[in-house]
Amino acid sequence: MFWEDERGKRVSHAPDYFARFEDGRGLVVDCRPLDRIDARSAAKFAAARAACEAVGWGYRVVGEVDPVRMVNVRWLAGYRHPRHGADDGLAARLLALFSVPSPLVAQAALLGDPIAVLPTVFHLLWLRRLTADLSRPLSDATLVSRAEAR
Repeated sequence: MFWEDERGKRVSHAPDYFARFEDGRGLVVDCRPLDRIDARSAAKFAAARAACEAVGWGYRVVGEVDPVRMVNVRWLAGYRHPRHGADDGLAARLLALFSVPSPLVAQAALLGDPIAVLPTVFHLLWLRRLTADLSRPLSDATLVSRAEAR
């Protein structure tokens, strides 16, 4: 982004991320620990917000991401490929099984060997068809539920 400030000085800013949602909305994200936003950065973020609003996009400044959440999201990202959800029958049975919050591994084991079933559970978590509290480390006892059930 390029613009001139109130003194006519050329200013530039490159936001950290741009996301396009399925419905076509756009979102621009700047990442900076909130305690490290100085006056110069705040002015750039304000200009970026105004530019985004002018074109109908959302804008957000995010601070540091919770490290546990990042580990969990990185783990689940390993199961984002459609091959992990290729068995529609298994996915449907898992969604039914997790209609109430239940422990991850014990519930998955009801449908077979957890080694074979868990990749589909993780894929459904990635797709947000299943949900869990990702602010806590994923474990055997993590409560998982169907997204609509929460």
